[in-house]
Amino acid sequence: MPVNPDATPEKTENQFGTFGGVFTPSILTIFGLIMFMRANQVIGAAGILPTFFILSLSSGITFLTGLSIAGISSNTPVKGGGAYFLISRVLGPAFGTAIGIALYLAQAISVPFYILGFVEALTQTFPSLAPYYFWICLAVLCMLFGLVWTGAGWVIKLQYAILAVLLSSIAVFLLGAVRQFEPAHFHSNLFASYPEGRNLWSMFALYFPAVTGIMAGVNMSGDLKDPAKSIPAGTLLAVGVGFLVYALQIFLCGGMASREELIQTPYLLLVSNALFGMGWLVTAGVFLATISSAIGSDLGAPRVLQALARDRVLRVTNPFAKGTVKGDEPRRALVLTFLIGIGTVLIFGRGGGGGGLNIVASVVSMIFLYTYGMTNLAAFVEHFSLNPSFRPRFRFFHWGTALIGGLACIWVAFMISAGAALITLLFIGGVFAAVRKRKLTEAFGDAGRGFVYTSLSRSLKRLAAMPAHPKNWRPTILVFSGNPHARGPLVQLAKWLGLRSGIISLLNIVQGEKETMARERDKMAEQLEAFRDSEAPGIFTEVVIVENFDRDLNIILQSYSIGPIKPNLVLFGWPRGTRRIELYFDHLRTVIDLGKSLLVYIPGQTVKRREKKRIDIYWRGQANGSLMLILGHLLVLNPEWADARLRLLREVETGKEAPPAKAEILAMLREARIKADIMVLVSNDPFPKLLRDNSSDADMVILGLNRIAENVQNAYFANMEKQLEGMPPTLLVYSTGEADLLC
Repeated sequence: MPVNPDATPEKTENQFGTFGGVFTPSILTIFGLIMFMRANQVIGAAGILPTFFILSLSSGITFLTGLSIAGISSNTPVKGGGAYFLISRVLGPAFGTAIGIALYLAQAISVPFYILGFVEALTQTFPSLAPYYFWICLAVLCMLFGLVWTGAGWVIKLQYAILAVLLSSIAVFLLGAVRQFEPAHFHSNLFASYPEGRNLWSMFALYFPAVTGIMAGVNMSGDLKDPAKSIPAGTLLAVGVGFLVYALQIFLCGGMASREELIQTPYLLLVSNALFGMGWLVTAGVFLATISSAIGSDLGAPRVLQALARDRVLRVTNPFAKGTVKGDEPRRALVLTFLIGIGTVLIFGRGGGGGGLNIVASVVSMIFLYTYGMTNLAAFVEHFSLNPSFRPRFRFFHWGTALIGGLACIWVAFMISAGAALITLLFIGGVFAAVRKRKLTEAFGDAGRGFVYTSLSRSLKRLAAMPAHPKNWRPTILVFSGNPHARGPLVQLAKWLGLRSGIISLLNIVQGEKETMARERDKMAEQLEAFRDSEAPGIFTEVVIVENFDRDLNIILQSYSIGPIKPNLVLFGWPRGTRRIELYFDHLRTVIDLGKSLLVYIPGQTVKRREKKRIDIYWRGQANGSLMLILGHLLVLNPEWADARLRLLREVETGKEAPPAKAEILAMLREARIKADIMVLVSNDPFPKLLRDNSSDADMVILGLNRIAENVQNAYFANMEKQLEGMPPTLLVYSTGEADLLC
């Protein structure tokens, strides 16, 4: 069934900010079970320096993933579903569903994971309760189910109080560690002394859930007021704060006690050595940390499943799409999460904690590693798809960090357990295959060409079935090049605008009888291909014979395509005289009447070289303005225009109009995620004078173009000739509105 991204309701009653909606749930999960119940155990077994390496690698992976999340979330409207939504909108429904299910399971299993940790702390604090470990786990699971059923709003408010207690408890045990710090313990615990059956990577698997809390905030995406702002800021801040506090714990607690004490009584050490005997505050901290983390996962997991179900990719998940009328709470998905929790407790909760908790921690680590890996892959693919709409507001994203983060996740997963990593990979691959239902296709002859041909054929068929969307607009340019050697600047402009992100076709139309011109056509095709190979690799070429160019142009424009890919931009040069001026404007009107955007390139004088090039765009509204600004953005992506300034010029008649005009353009640029200088011109001068006074030293001028009527075309041509005499190269733009700047 096709993906339906619009099925998710646009708004819920919850409108949380950065601190409450992202940072607080993330940091509460980071400062959770592992910090109190297992961190000291890892320090004792692995040693201080290896544990710091584990922390650095873990936090490095989450930091790189945070950068990738920031890049994607600041570039697209983010609805509910958190990481699933981000991945599925970049890699497509097959990858998105595979990772969405994995992420849901990781979050769902995290609920009993934190409950097992809570009850372990409870039974160590009150040993008389140890025989009832299993039943307490079930009781707490049921209690949390009832609390989360009432909705997310009260949980967010309660988290502020939990955070205050948690920070106090951390301060108490860290200061207690300072007081009990002994250099002898520190030096003794500096390096590893692993128990039998343990190594660095098993310790990593145990420790890694400490840093997986970033998804608790990301998964609240549908409940945030401004996800594009809150997710990057809240996520990266939580990663940084978490790293600093865990680093302090490693170095301070590593010198607080002997290796045996750290391994055998990791939690009780924090209680007994708390500052001023305030062990009760540490106990309160671990209780609240584990319960709040369980609540965070219990809130996040159903929202992931709900978002996945609303895309209607897998029929089995469809019932979980429904949300409540008030707040859009995913209660059906919450029930399934509760049942998974019961099953996990039944399997791992009967032994009284310890071993079962460690196994669940390893499972959670493995699934989260793959989730983070796919998130980084999504960001990497988003960059290398060269989509013009990929203009993230978050300026620190780079494809290199995404690639490193993704590779690190896969490497660490296989270092922990090659078998488990392979099983997880097969599971994700199985879901992917089930969603996509790909069939193997044989190819004969040249294997490479056959594979490319098969892939292209399949892709074109899939593309034809996909509805167009302004966000996916790409420049597909048809250039009436004639002899390209005589129109080098026209071809060069097409390369700048479309070679990186779109498709360019050079079309040489030969007029004559096809019987007599067939051989001549073959020669022209070879010449055009030779020009392409030497001057414009990657451009498609075609030579077409017509009996009457002026009559047959409309047929060419309607029929020329590469499967479903039809030209959306038609590029003409400017006439060199008035001999065929009436027919020229007839051709321009034909392009417009057939619903295609039109570009007319007028060569001009090149300006004296300066440090930075400048492109002047005269803004008169979004009718043509969206496409004009997108084309300016595409120009500056080329090495020849690197660091060029985009300048938007807006003409107003009075000074009173200038501030609102500037504010309007500034808001539009912010929404469009394009950097440009704004110049509001207060003037009553004729436009030709205004243009010459302000843009005679530009490197390129972009102006809007309207449909020129027959009765004014000669005057228009004469005026443009006079107006642009001695001016820089100018691009006239007529837009159909298909390219939307705000997507």
